[in-house]
Amino acid sequence: MTETTAVRYDRALMYFDAKDYITAARLFHDLLTELPEDVALRLLLARAYYHSAQLRRAETELREVLTRDPVADYAHLLLGRTLQRQSRHAEAVPHLRLAEAMSGTGTAISEVAG
Repeated sequence: MTETTAVRYDRALMYFDAKDYITAARLFHDLLTELPEDVALRLLLARAYYHSAQLRRAETELREVLTRDPVADYAHLLLGRTLQRQSRHAEAVPHLRLAEAMSGTGTAISEVAG
């Protein structure tokens, strides 16, 4: 019996919630091949990559999210953090500032300066 997309999505979320980010990333990636236009799924994949230190992959997915949804404040924040973890601080600043401006939290850029 073939599993439905919803069942596989729920399993990927279960691994993500259990902090098994490598397995979650693999499952989200497989789902994304079937649903390439799903921006929310792409963001989850980017988060799994980020948490499993697959930073180049996270960056690629986040840039694709922002191409499809330029006002996704969390994607800007996560891209900024991803760039910071790669010691690309100057590249991170614009994304962190956008995230801060869009979300109104006032926390994104203050951590860069500190």
